[in-house]
Amino acid sequence: MSAEWVTAQYNEEFRAPGSVLPRVAQHVKNFPTLVPWHGEYLARPLFVAERELREFSEDLQHLIDILFSLPDRMFGGDLDAFRKVLGITDGRWEAIRRFGDLVPPSFGRADMYHDGTSFKLLETNLGSESGGWALASEMSQATLEVDAFADFARRHRLGYVHPIRAVVEALRSFGARVAPGREPVVAMLEWRGGMRDYGELWLNFQSALRSAGFDILLAEVSDVHERDGALYLGDKKIDVVYRAFVPDQIAEEPGGWDLIAPLLRAHQAGGTLLWTPLSSNVFANKACMALLSDPSWRRTFSEDECRLVDRVLPWTRLMNTDALKADPDLVDECLARRDQLILKVNGRGGGVGVVVGWETDDATWRQALENYAEEGCIVQQRVMPRSELVVDPVSGETEEWHAAYGLFYTPDGCAGSYAKVVPAGSGGIISIAAHAKACSAAVFYQSELPAGAVK
Repeated sequence: MSAEWVTAQYNEEFRAPGSVLPRVAQHVKNFPTLVPWHGEYLARPLFVAERELREFSEDLQHLIDILFSLPDRMFGGDLDAFRKVLGITDGRWEAIRRFGDLVPPSFGRADMYHDGTSFKLLETNLGSESGGWALASEMSQATLEVDAFADFARRHRLGYVHPIRAVVEALRSFGARVAPGREPVVAMLEWRGGMRDYGELWLNFQSALRSAGFDILLAEVSDVHERDGALYLGDKKIDVVYRAFVPDQIAEEPGGWDLIAPLLRAHQAGGTLLWTPLSSNVFANKACMALLSDPSWRRTFSEDECRLVDRVLPWTRLMNTDALKADPDLVDECLARRDQLILKVNGRGGGVGVVVGWETDDATWRQALENYAEEGCIVQQRVMPRSELVVDPVSGETEEWHAAYGLFYTPDGCAGSYAKVVPAGSGGIISIAAHAKACSAAVFYQSELPAGAVK
């Protein structure tokens, strides 16, 4: 049975007179740990083949290992040369390097589309500042608590991986270095003003962790102080900081170093550990995907590695002043292929600086290529997401939606998934912030494990 067949069966049962399935989304919305999050939910979960998700996850882990090897492979260990290609400024680089080791743990959320044949990677989102862990966990758990869906899941061998439980295991293992034999005290630290902007997301995160039997404190960098080589929130010693800020905030805010100095001292003394280091942002830089994709950069890759990259990653090219000098025809190629390409600024996230070629005229596209080349950007082949068929619970009509899947990963591997979805044809960027009708959706895989299994 394929995921498409499971979807068809679900939609048929959804339409049946007296079906409880149309109420699933409302149950999710009212789930206690999701109350702090005020977003909307798709009328049904999405379904994928367990084998397909597992194979993509394995490829992703190998690809991240390749990412971590880029400074040595391509630049002979010259970190300064590496960061200049990525367009990392002096201020951001200072913040990254002062916090120590370059290679971070494999922890984050990969974003991908399914093109109807396979998953294609769009971004790696390495680092603990990547969100969605709690939303994914609680949506899936809440959905499975509806008896009608639980019955459907048993009959069709549907299961999920609970991302928050994977976070708990990662934090316990990491925190044991400074808190052997006891539960580590973990504090999530936002930048100054961050709780105002992202508080509902982090309250959702805290609530989900507590539901899984693990507590976490929420604070901003201005709320903590250092004493005797460790970080404190009031009188509470912090063993592990779960980082929710990025190097740009340190470098760009006046007094940024003063705000971060207590954490830096505690981190260097070893009394408080930082999960994850700021170097995660180096390898999450979008230019790394161009280094993987462009044959002119990957001469040190094996044939198997090249096949892996080409299987997972769309055609991606680096666009900066040095790249244009090396390949003067690159702009002309991007102009000719405008309706197939999307532009993304290397060091920005959240859709900031994205220019969608197929939604842009020639003059605007040329200007974007020229302007963003100075800052550093990539151009990437368009991936057309497959249509997800969803029955509207009010009208009964079948609608087409497009999904951006998020795959969570820890050092132990795949840690679950979820999706952001928008109506098909509503724009080239699938974003909760940019679409009034955008929704979140739980993702269940058709498992090879016993029916209804949950990892």
